[in-house]
Amino acid sequence: MFPVSSNPPSLCARSGWCKVLLIAMVASILVHPCHGQTDDDKRPKLDGRDGRNLALGNFRPRATLQVDQHLLGRAKFPVVDVHTHFFYRTKHSRQRLADFVALMDRHNIAVCISLDGKLNGQFEEHRQFLWKEHRSRFVIFVNVDWQGDGKVDDPTSWDCHRPDFARRVAGQLAAAKQAGASGLKLFKQFGLGHKNPDGSLIRIDDKRWDPIWSACAEHRLPVIIHTADPAAFFQPIDEQNERWEELFRHPEWSFYGDQFPSRNELLAARNRVIARHPKTTFIGAHFANNPEDLKTVGKWLDTFPNLYIEPASRIGELGRQPYTARKFCLKYSDRILFGTDGPWPETRVKLYWRFFETYDENFPYSEKPFPPQGFWNIYGIGLPDAMLKKIYHENAARIVPGLSERLISYREKQPR
Repeated sequence: MFPVSSNPPSLCARSGWCKVLLIAMVASILVHPCHGQTDDDKRPKLDGRDGRNLALGNFRPRATLQVDQHLLGRAKFPVVDVHTHFFYRTKHSRQRLADFVALMDRHNIAVCISLDGKLNGQFEEHRQFLWKEHRSRFVIFVNVDWQGDGKVDDPTSWDCHRPDFARRVAGQLAAAKQAGASGLKLFKQFGLGHKNPDGSLIRIDDKRWDPIWSACAEHRLPVIIHTADPAAFFQPIDEQNERWEELFRHPEWSFYGDQFPSRNELLAARNRVIARHPKTTFIGAHFANNPEDLKTVGKWLDTFPNLYIEPASRIGELGRQPYTARKFCLKYSDRILFGTDGPWPETRVKLYWRFFETYDENFPYSEKPFPPQGFWNIYGIGLPDAMLKKIYHENAARIVPGLSERLISYREKQPR
C-alpha cells in the first residue's frame, strides 16, 4: 500500500507537530489507561473481562454471525498481478522468490508485474534476480531516478533539476524498453515528497516532465502512478478520523497541514497530466487513490479513455461498499486491472479471490488479527466469469507489453 522507495517526511519537520504530539500523548492514555489497577500487583488489567477497561490495541472481536463461507484456495481464472514489489519486499532473497512462485502456482497467478526497476542500476539488478529462473512469470516496470548522484537532503543537487533531465530520462526509457521493461511506475513521493531547489514540492503536472510522458507513449510503456493517499490521511487526526488508530501508530503517514497540497489538488494535477497526454496509457494505482468515492472515479474513467485503475491494497475500501463496488466493476470492467501490492502472505492473497468471486459476508480484508486499515470487515461482490477474466488478465494483456506471450506460455504448461 505504501511505497517504500524513500523515507516519509519527518513528523518533527512539519508545522503543527506539537499538536500531533499532544494528540498522540492523549491517545496513549486512552489506548493504555492506567486505571483499573488491582491491589495485588498495581498493574493495569486491560483485558476487558468482567467489565474492566479494554485497551483499543487489545480489541479482537469475534463475529457471532452464522453465514455461508467460501474459502477459495485458487483464482478461478489465470491472474496477472499488475502491482507488486519484489525488490523492496523480498530484498532479493532467492528463497523468498522461490516460495512466492510456488504460491503463484497454487493460486493460478500467471504473471506478476514488479514495479521496482529503478533506472541507473536497480533495473538491471532486479531483472537478473527475477528473470534468471522465472522470466516467464514476471515483467518489470522501471522508476525515474529523480535524485541521481545528488544528496538526499539537498534538492538543489538533484538530477531532476538539471535542464536536460527529462530528455535523458526519455532516452533511458527507450533503452529500458529494449532491455525488456514493460512500463513506468511513479511513487507517491512524486507530489508529496520530492522538492524543488526553493524548497517547494515538485508538482505532478510540471511541464518539465512532459517529455517523459511522451516517451512512454512512443514506446508503449504504460504509466502506473500512485498519487496522494487515503482520504483519512489528509484529515485531522481526531476523534472523527476513521483511520485514527492507524495514524496513531504511524503519524508520519499523515499529510494534514498547509505544508502539503490538498488531496484534491494532487489528484487534479495528475488528471491534468492524463488529459495533456491522451496517447499515453495511465494506470491509477489503488483505484486511482480514490476508492472512497467511486462516483468520482467513474467520472474520471468517462473523461479519460487512456486511464485504467487497479485495486492493490484497497479491497478493504471496496468491500465495505459491496453494492456500489459491484455496480462500478460491472460498468467499468474493461478498465480495471488486478493488483495486490504484494507479495503478501497466502492468507491475504486468498481474500482477493473471496472478494471478487463470492458473495461472502463480513470477512476480514487482511490476514492480520487487528484490522490494519480501518475497523471494519468486507463483503464479496461475486463478479460473473466474463468480468473476472477481464479484470484478472485480459485488460492487462491488452495494454502491458510482454504479458500476452507470458500468458500463452502459462496456459500451455497447465495440466489439461
